[in-house]
Amino acid sequence: MAFANSQATTYNDKVVRQFAIMTVIWGVVGMLVGVIIASQLAWPELNMGISFLSFGRLRPLHTNAVIFAFGGCGLFATSYYVVQRTCQVRLFSDKLAAFTFWGWQLVILLAAISLPLGYTSGKEYAELEWPIDILLTLVWVTYAIVFFGTIGTRKVRHIYVANWFFGAFILAIAILHLVNSAAIPVALMGMKSYSAYAGVQDAMVQWWYGHNAVGFFLTAGFLGMMYYFIPKQAGRPVYSYRLSIVHFWALIFTYMWAGPHHLHYTALPDWTQSLGMVFSLILLAPSWGGMINGIMTLSGAWHKLRDDPILRFLIVSLSFYGMSTFEGPMMAIKTVNALSHYTDWTVGHVHSGALGWVGLVTMGSMYYLIPRLFGQKQMFSVKAIEVHFYMATIGIVLYIAALWIAGVMQGLMWRSINPDGTLTYTFVESVKASYPFYVLRLAGGALYLTGMIIMLWNTIKTATAGRSVSVNIPAVAAHA
Repeated sequence: MAFANSQATTYNDKVVRQFAIMTVIWGVVGMLVGVIIASQLAWPELNMGISFLSFGRLRPLHTNAVIFAFGGCGLFATSYYVVQRTCQVRLFSDKLAAFTFWGWQLVILLAAISLPLGYTSGKEYAELEWPIDILLTLVWVTYAIVFFGTIGTRKVRHIYVANWFFGAFILAIAILHLVNSAAIPVALMGMKSYSAYAGVQDAMVQWWYGHNAVGFFLTAGFLGMMYYFIPKQAGRPVYSYRLSIVHFWALIFTYMWAGPHHLHYTALPDWTQSLGMVFSLILLAPSWGGMINGIMTLSGAWHKLRDDPILRFLIVSLSFYGMSTFEGPMMAIKTVNALSHYTDWTVGHVHSGALGWVGLVTMGSMYYLIPRLFGQKQMFSVKAIEVHFYMATIGIVLYIAALWIAGVMQGLMWRSINPDGTLTYTFVESVKASYPFYVLRLAGGALYLTGMIIMLWNTIKTATAGRSVSVNIPAVAAHA
């Protein structure tokens, strides 16, 4: 195996280009599946009686496509780009980096085939069966070798804070995946397996994984994007570098303990539920510290928001990050959770984070990266970026507002009791009352998908008008 020489004169942007393009493609695919299943909730007859096109099969496909295909490719692209620029060395190994690209695409394709066919472990977020889990583990370990190998060969003494977040995300996801995916295969030649855990232990491990997938994959990783691309696009230094370090340590320590808040009012011991609630409330402080640090980076440069749609994507994503990280701790309070749990309020909360924070910061970062990767000064159409921004933002607001209203309504209907102690409403009545909000949610999702299709068109035009470029590594490292 030939490792890249630290004296290499150019950055390895080929793998960054590949991941960036696939980020946009998988974004369209994942959000298209989301629109299809949103349609099925509004009009169940669209399931058509075909098992592999049913809501129950397509919903896990949507989750995996948006989080791991769209979000994952975005994280690979940006982390590989950022670690090279901030360390001023080429990636540790070109061959291993190429393996992570092709291996990750293979995992996604296998998931896209196996999930509709019903081959799942039955767990939220970690639903792939054991042979695919092993491949995913190999790809992830290789990713860690490439990323940390690059940091280990850096020419700059200082490790920029974005790399701290990327590094924490890589290590935490490795641990989460290995523990949560522990399984006993039924047969060595088959796909099926049994979870290594049972009962309430299985639930606890699942939500330790589930919430930390949110905390590290969907938060820490994308904060790595935020800490690099907002200062770059704004042309300003990070507002407070000291705050960014406090933000990092407080966030990664606290997040690990918050998972039990998904299991209020279950068989999980009461003290564990309360511990999860307390750490969820503490989590508000580091989360808002990071949001304020990102937004205040624009101090003295607020006027740039008027003319720069890429900066708008990045800053509005932080607004959604702040909102979601206020709403999450609030929903972890047991009395609030009694109303919100199992309702569409939870779905609205998840999507305010996924569409508003993760989606917008990824799109803004890709709009920054793609022209540079293809030797262009800007995207083919800046006007199209503007249109995409407004479509995405309006789509998110429609989506989450509809589900907030539906969720609170559902919670109130479910616990409404007549004077004689009987339930006021049947469950079916709450479903029927939710119908107009499901249609409104679909409209918001369709707007968001349309914006993503515009981004794909803009990306294709930019890539075909440009050419793959090689960027020289500075001869002398800049000292931080």
